[in-house]
Amino acid sequence: MIMVVALALAGAVQGGVSSAQAEDGARQLLFYNHAYGVLDRETADAIEHSAYLRDFANFQVRTTTGAGGQTWTGRYLMGRETYIELFGIGDVPGKDGTLGAGGMGVSAEREGDLATVTARLRELGISDPVEFRQTRDFGDGVPVPWFDAVFTTEEYDLFGAWGMEYRPEYFADPRSKTEPAAHPGDVGRERYLPDAYRDHLMRDVTGIRLAVTARDLANTLPLLKAGGFAVRSLPGGGAVAKGGGTTLRFDAVPLDQVGLRQVEMSLNRPVSYRHEERIGHSALVVGPGSRAVWTFGEQDRQDRPTAR
Repeated sequence: MIMVVALALAGAVQGGVSSAQAEDGARQLLFYNHAYGVLDRETADAIEHSAYLRDFANFQVRTTTGAGGQTWTGRYLMGRETYIELFGIGDVPGKDGTLGAGGMGVSAEREGDLATVTARLRELGISDPVEFRQTRDFGDGVPVPWFDAVFTTEEYDLFGAWGMEYRPEYFADPRSKTEPAAHPGDVGRERYLPDAYRDHLMRDVTGIRLAVTARDLANTLPLLKAGGFAVRSLPGGGAVAKGGGTTLRFDAVPLDQVGLRQVEMSLNRPVSYRHEERIGHSALVVGPGSRAVWTFGEQDRQDRPTAR
């Protein structure tokens, strides 16, 4: 679980969602921030060198240093409030760098909401939530507190989800290049992410589809429920969680079939055409309209975990 925690970098819908309501009328406390997936090397390299992605989105390839000196190198498509983070096999140490591994962060928009979520987890039967503080080193050897995180468990197969809340020290540090608070207690995603998305077509991630083991799904759902997502079970053991303008779909599969399957994105403006960009073993379809869908096909099975 340590590397899953360390991998949590941060990141919807136009206009923001901080006042969204859960289905039961309670204020939603956690919102989709970002998800990551580990892809085969051919696909990861194709993404890294794609000229189209650099035009389509605020795209970056960077190496980050977190708590304990842990480092990871990812490919990022960043929107207004949300983003997607992509790795190749071995870009992350240990089993978290295995083909099909993944994770997801759901974050608070208001200071103090993560503590409320942690209390809700205990009410849902998670007697000992795992709490963690992540730091970030900007390359000068002086780490700054980045965000607080909570997991439902330390045990996982290849997918982990965490709740997170950005630290005020991070926003106050000029190295973070973040925006001023829009209101008291603002620890939101839009404040954290740069506004460079305006210069590209991609606006935000509006949907994620992930194939995970039944155990990893069972560990994830209490966190989403505690955060205010509306969760619905699917035939075959999967689930759909909706909240704040983002739809999260989980397919329950054997260990050797896990992985990121699809990302749906909103666009800054509608387009009249349909464009399909093949990127390794994936296909990004943009338009027509204000939507793009990125589907990840059958990956190279080298280093795929074995079923159990």
